[in-house]
Amino acid sequence: MYSREVQLQNQVGLHARPATFFIQKANEFKSTIWVEKDERKVNAKSLLGVLSLGITHGTIIGITADGADEKEAVDTLVALINSNFSA
Repeated sequence: MYSREVQLQNQVGLHARPATFFIQKANEFKSTIWVEKDERKVNAKSLLGVLSLGITHGTIIGITADGADEKEAVDTLVALINSNFSA
């Protein structure tokens, strides 16, 4: 299991288009991936789950993965967020 925290810097947070990019990227990995905010944890490969967290600008979230490509999965998703979803 591998985890990292990241702060959302884009203006709209993790809604609509950015969330879609995030889920598409998460689905490229075999590992099970979760997003955590305020002690709520959802499947990072579920659009409804991610949107239900209400992640806004400046929010710090945790990304955790468990599986064969867990480190690559978490690091790639953190990089996507840090690039303001332009990767």
